Amino acid sequence: MKTLNFSNFFNKSYDWKSIIYVIPVIAVLVFLDFYPIGVGVYFSFTNLNVIHFYNYSFIGFANYIAILTSSAFPQIILHTIIWSVGSTVLMVPMGFALALIINQKGLIGKRFYRTLILFPWAYPAFITLLIWKNMLSYHFGIINEVLNALGLKGLFWLGSPSLAMLSLILVNLWLSFPYYTYVFTASIQSIPSELYDAAEMDGYGTLRTLRRITLPMLSRQFAFITIFGFIFTWNNFYPVFLLTGGGPLISTQILITYSYYEAFTYLAYGVGIAYAIISILILLVLVVLANKYTKMMQVLY
Repeated sequence: MKTLNFSNFFNKSYDWKSIIYVIPVIAVLVFLDFYPIGVGVYFSFTNLNVIHFYNYSFIGFANYIAILTSSAFPQIILHTIIWSVGSTVLMVPMGFALALIINQKGLIGKRFYRTLILFPWAYPAFITLLIWKNMLSYHFGIINEVLNALGLKGLFWLGSPSLAMLSLILVNLWLSFPYYTYVFTASIQSIPSELYDAAEMDGYGTLRTLRRITLPMLSRQFAFITIFGFIFTWNNFYPVFLLTGGGPLISTQILITYSYYEAFTYLAYGVGIAYAIISILILLVLVVLANKYTKMMQVLY
């Protein structure tokens, strides 16, 4: 077993000037990242709430035990997974498909289509979400008005436990697909055109070119975009908070919104932070597993 030899460490010659240059960066990281995270972790082990705001005390793992043994926790985990996976499996393929379409050779009006795709980003996200909330309203929403005009019964898009999560995922798709389309567009354009010219000379069709050139060349980008999209969606607070508020009941509560409600609605700050810490730990485990899997896939390619 290798042991640390501190005498060798101090005797070794280092470029101390370069280390001094790094100190401001380390100081900023400590005060802006590590210190707040450390304080947050400590508060999650206390009974900090509105009653014990000035005289909170260390209670060990009591907050974590209460969360892990609560009846709501399995449901919230399930909702978070459905929200993250459901959004990612729609956003990534849709962004890739649209990028393929608008990068077709000889397509007329590419700039127009790119501008049109960027349209959902023209509005601030919270305004778009409020517009969607109005459109999905049971009594006044235009979507139910269209259904009624077609002789169909309106649906409780945001008021039904079975439809609320589906509505959230579809609205999130509307908000997110421009980003994925533009990222995949940049990735596709980075593939050398000589490869496509050679494929054309060899008589490759569209599907064969996609399978033999485009997908293998974009395997790393696919892995990065999918993992990034999953992480971002896992912690995407605003769609859930503004559209359903986690309801009806807790049918659309995810870890990040439930953490907020525990801290700022029920004023149980320690419990709220514990929910956030659990969310981060689960996410870290999933990211490590996803990284290992994508490395295996890259080896296969």
